[in-house]
Amino acid sequence: MRLFKFGVVGALGFLWDSSTVYGLRPIIGLTAATLVAYFVAATLNWLLNRLWTFKGAGSRDHPILQWLRFLLANSCGFFLNRGTVYTLFYTVPLCLEHPIIALAAGAFAGMFANFSLSQKLVFREKPPQSTLELAEYAVELSHHETSQPATTTDAK
Repeated sequence: MRLFKFGVVGALGFLWDSSTVYGLRPIIGLTAATLVAYFVAATLNWLLNRLWTFKGAGSRDHPILQWLRFLLANSCGFFLNRGTVYTLFYTVPLCLEHPIIALAAGAFAGMFANFSLSQKLVFREKPPQSTLELAEYAVELSHHETSQPATTTDAK
């Protein structure tokens, strides 16, 4: 159920992201608008995830610290998202004319990483208490995920 709620919030984030890009593009250009829009959408997504998706989880945290942890934990998703967006901007001319195509691809590229890291690092009953603890947990988590043996079925 949380993944579904996270997806709904993500869809709203996509709308905020796109609206911000299209609103700021004539003023500050596409590249800068895309960067600013990410932080607008990420902030609104954090708020809705805090109030709805992960309601009660991590509620003892100071909101500003939790927001900063959300941005830090989702930095992997940020690079997947905006890496996809900028790659499409500079390799597919249609995406420059219609940025929403690149924004949709970027949102999808970062969604699963953001959900996993938000659930494990931000909205927990006992979240990391320091930046060092957060970094240690993230390294431990990535090491655990990469060291899992692949499950294969041998045809006999």
